[in-house]
Amino acid sequence: MAEPSAATQSPSVSSSSSVAESSAPGGGGGSPGACPALGAKSCGSSCAVHDLIFWRDVKKTGFVFGTTLIVLLSLAAFSVISVVSYLILALLSVTISFRVYKSVIQAVQKSEEGHPFKAYLDVDITLSSEAFHNYVNAAMVHINRALKLIIRLFLVEDLVDSLKLAVFMWLMTYVGAVFNGITLLILAELLIFSVPVVYEKYKIQIDHYVGIVRDQTKSVVEKIQAKLPGIAKKKAE
Repeated sequence: MAEPSAATQSPSVSSSSSVAESSAPGGGGGSPGACPALGAKSCGSSCAVHDLIFWRDVKKTGFVFGTTLIVLLSLAAFSVISVVSYLILALLSVTISFRVYKSVIQAVQKSEEGHPFKAYLDVDITLSSEAFHNYVNAAMVHINRALKLIIRLFLVEDLVDSLKLAVFMWLMTYVGAVFNGITLLILAELLIFSVPVVYEKYKIQIDHYVGIVRDQTKSVVEKIQAKLPGIAKKKAE
């Protein structure tokens, strides 16, 4: 009589073990080099950005990189109004020319294909109130975090962190004297599309030297904190 009970219990045991294996870390069979899992909702956008800056699709990344670089270089040479106006004129020239061309082809061939952009005109791009509130709530989280950080730095909750900000702003005065905002954006784009690829290729060597610099910086900061009044007392408490 004991054998039937064992047989009835075996499917549940096997199913629970399979569930445990599927929920275990690394049990999903993820491919190497995939972007880290950040949740079902945010994974799509985060993975797209990850694949973009790591040049997973060379054509797509090249198009985005080239387009943004041309726009930034144009902003460096012309005003924002001129660049925006030229971009809108170029887009309108393409769409109007294509619309007229398709109309002429339809008139010659006596076909009734309809509007060439009908598939895009029928796309629903309305923003629902729920999606709007979700975006606002997500933005408010970052805004509140930034406000807390600003108050903490400017009211000197931690003297070392406030001194770090002061030194950084002092260095930025020299950077601002050499570069303007557009130049910094161009440099930032070049770094965004080059540094991740280089880091991925030489990760071990870079981590080694970064660890050395981090240890040296940590030791210097600890020495400074030990000599500053009030810091040692606060740590002891």
